[in-house]
Amino acid sequence: MGRHSGRGDAGDMARLPRFDIPGISQHIVQRGNNRLPCFLDNHDRRRYLALLSEASTATGCQLHAYVLMDNHAHLLATPDRPGAISMMMQRLGRRYVAEFNRRHGRTGTLWEGRFKSSLVDSSGYVIACYRYIELNPVRAGMVSEPEAFQWSSHAANAHGRNDPLLTPHPCYRARAEEPQACAEIYRAIVRQMVSDDETDRIRLQLRQQRALGSESFRKMVEAKTHQFARTRAHNRGHRRGQVHFKRSEP
Repeated sequence: MGRHSGRGDAGDMARLPRFDIPGISQHIVQRGNNRLPCFLDNHDRRRYLALLSEASTATGCQLHAYVLMDNHAHLLATPDRPGAISMMMQRLGRRYVAEFNRRHGRTGTLWEGRFKSSLVDSSGYVIACYRYIELNPVRAGMVSEPEAFQWSSHAANAHGRNDPLLTPHPCYRARAEEPQACAEIYRAIVRQMVSDDETDRIRLQLRQQRALGSESFRKMVEAKTHQFARTRAHNRGHRRGQVHFKRSEP
């Protein structure tokens, strides 16, 4: 049974809900505090990935895609039980911050509050998130091609390079029987033009921590969690604690 794990309290009324349904992928972003770097060198990036591997294994989360930017990280992962994503991120975050602070002679927080996440519909949207995550360095102007960026899952997903961190999502594996054929098909998908609408929609769903997918997917999420799963219009006022459902959404 799915559950809604974002519980507000008197000190955190503005906290957005976090949806959590076992077996459904989540797009996760973890940002450095005040947008400051959370990776200062390649040693930091290697340690983050090593700790992510340990945390995902310990909590039963399968990782499908990732990218480590200078001041944030994007992940795509599927939990096998309620609360697993939160446990993975807490375990990863605590250990990484302790090591980062000790190594760089600093104290205090590293992350910008809680991580953000959105549920992702398997039908078409998972592969869109794969592509969105791995194209982050290109959109940021750091590289001209995703192959040129070392700290992402692109080499594995698009070129078949072994990466023990990753478990291919069933939607990725379903595209061909042979792993190299899957990689070739995915590589062609990445080369396709990404529309601004697709990018904006993924960003909005993640920012508001909602459900990225079809109308039927959002209805399923709402039925399982008894929570509002659609994005809110920016120009609509909301009273504190009040939820408004849209009549329809294109």
